[in-house]
Amino acid sequence: MSNEENFESRIIEGRNAVIEAFRSGKPVDRLFVLEGCKDGPIQTILREAKKHKDTVVSFVKKERLDQLSETGKHQGVLAYAAAYEYAEVEDILEKAKEKGEDPFVIILDNIEDPHNLGAIIRTANLAGAHGVIIPKHRAASLTATVAKASAGAINYTPVAKVTNIAQTIEELKDKGLWFVCADMGGTKMYDLNLKGPIGLVIGNEGSGVGRLVKEKCDMIASIPMKGDIDSLNASVAAGVLAFEIVRQRMN
Repeated sequence: MSNEENFESRIIEGRNAVIEAFRSGKPVDRLFVLEGCKDGPIQTILREAKKHKDTVVSFVKKERLDQLSETGKHQGVLAYAAAYEYAEVEDILEKAKEKGEDPFVIILDNIEDPHNLGAIIRTANLAGAHGVIIPKHRAASLTATVAKASAGAINYTPVAKVTNIAQTIEELKDKGLWFVCADMGGTKMYDLNLKGPIGLVIGNEGSGVGRLVKEKCDMIASIPMKGDIDSLNASVAAGVLAFEIVRQRMN
């Protein structure tokens, strides 16, 4: 399948097809199950889904399944396959180790626009970041749209999906990383020391970095702006801050 295909073309319908998708190791982003259905095959599918921590399970009404279905033969279950495999957070740290570099990770707090996610993966690659971490819920996943927006970077820059961003930051802090998040109320990025093992946290397009995640960060960076509107697009903000980290590393 080409990267240009719509993510929706990766719908898997029917009980046997969904069970086989899980058992074959195909990455499944979303599983939709008819609410109240508790027969054997559905229970088997739910057991398989539990083994795959990246899969989000939603129990929905029949009307919703009918709406999502392309064939009309969903048998009470339907799944969205991810366009690309997810990495583990450890894979990202290992990549930095292999290169003999301090880890540089970009963490996205509920980025919902697939074009923004793709653009940030592209920026991460060009800025030398070792990987991108995204949350499991309420955020864009690795769809074909994301792959296309990344301009191929998705093939080189690992993307890990985690259940809890704040907890992941804590775990990475224990491994020596410092964290900086983007926020208009922060210190000018030029006045911060962004060298060494670092995680850059970029927030949601509308609401920014969540309070719990922001509290976990060691530094809050603002981008000096002189225009008439008050914020940058999330992927542009990620690019500006990522390349300030690059500048400081080069010095």
